[in-house]
Amino acid sequence: MSKKEFLNDTISSSLTGGRIKRYAKVTTAMGGLAAKLAGEKYLGIKVNREHHAKQLKEALGGIKGPLMKVAQILSTIPDAVPKEYANELAHLQADAPSMGWLFVKRRMRSELGENWQKKFKSFDKQASAAASLGQVHFAEGINNQKLACKLQYPDMVSAVQADLNQLKLIFYIYEKYDSAISTRSIHEELSERLIEELDYDNELKNLNMYRVMLSSFKEISLPEPVNNLSTKRLLTMTRVTGMKVKKFIENTKDKKLKNKLALNMFKAWYVPFYEYGIIHGDPHLGNYTIREDAGLNLLDFGCIRIFKPEFVSGVIDLYRAIRENDNDLAVYAYERWGFKNPTKKLIEVLNIWATFVYQPLLEDKIKPISEMPTGQYGRKTAEKVHKELKKIGGVKPPREFVLMDRAAVGLGSVFMHLKAEINWYRVFHELISEFDENKLAKKQKSLLTKVGHNFK
Repeated sequence: MSKKEFLNDTISSSLTGGRIKRYAKVTTAMGGLAAKLAGEKYLGIKVNREHHAKQLKEALGGIKGPLMKVAQILSTIPDAVPKEYANELAHLQADAPSMGWLFVKRRMRSELGENWQKKFKSFDKQASAAASLGQVHFAEGINNQKLACKLQYPDMVSAVQADLNQLKLIFYIYEKYDSAISTRSIHEELSERLIEELDYDNELKNLNMYRVMLSSFKEISLPEPVNNLSTKRLLTMTRVTGMKVKKFIENTKDKKLKNKLALNMFKAWYVPFYEYGIIHGDPHLGNYTIREDAGLNLLDFGCIRIFKPEFVSGVIDLYRAIRENDNDLAVYAYERWGFKNPTKKLIEVLNIWATFVYQPLLEDKIKPISEMPTGQYGRKTAEKVHKELKKIGGVKPPREFVLMDRAAVGLGSVFMHLKAEINWYRVFHELISEFDENKLAKKQKSLLTKVGHNFK
């Protein structure tokens, strides 16, 4: 065996070994939780959830792979896991330590061939960012283009399947203890989205979709894919630059600029939804950067959700039902969302959450997104809904609800950090004023055909 082969094998072995150790650690943590929760439920023995949540975060932290990604997502879905766990999982950082140059060369060679370096004028050895599923390297094309190369870690397909099994265990344990919300749909939705994220061909199509949908908005910038330097495991794009959201908030005192950014974010997420039935399902702070003029750079397109037109209609119908206190319309809207035979009591409980989500859109005046303290956005309402759901025997939310709800709460949280004060009512009504379900269906079909997307 050559020295080169030995090093490659060592890298692969360390990755596999690290994953085995991590599974053991996570499984031990979850097994301990199962025993403790059983003791709490049946024997009255109280669990120090905060302490156990910290242990679980430590088991997940500093790792790569989809389990960390899922943990980050779960932390932003109200009531998917107990609040103690959500608080700890929210601290997991996407920027894990990057893989070294030997790893990178091996991965790039497998994607672009032996002479891959000749396809670039320069290629940074050090990753500019390292996340849960891959890492990004800056490069310069032979035509002097500034590029960003998103390179997937090895063996991610098997890693995803294994991590999703771990997630299933976590959900199973939680649901045995607390059956207010069925986690089956959440697991199914996150599983499908994560598997999609592994296919960079699919992400390239997503990027092209967004370039079409947002082409008329100069205040929103998107990278351009470089097809000849992209594969299923490597996505090369032109580089867009800007500052991180937190830095923008810290450095910007101009309230008008912050309001402008909030509007740009609103457009970036909801114009595609109400015009094409498509939404960015991962409003993570690391997925966009900010220009000096408060323009928005969208960076990541792995987690995109395409909805059937009737679901979008249901979202608007529910808004009108809440605003007009129309229970019959609310039932119709929830059914279009995918809730099966919702009872009167379930509708009443769901409307508590819906009223919270739609609240900023109900009054025709300039106002913040919420009067709640920033760190509590959605939490108190989620706790109230959870309590009421337990009383009526729980609910199985439709899959479509998961990322839609997450996007709404995630963006709301960003707006709170910005302290944005906008007439949300007028922004929303301008967006939906000419909504037509049939028109959306045609636009969506045309767009998907144009980029070669196989959504059914």
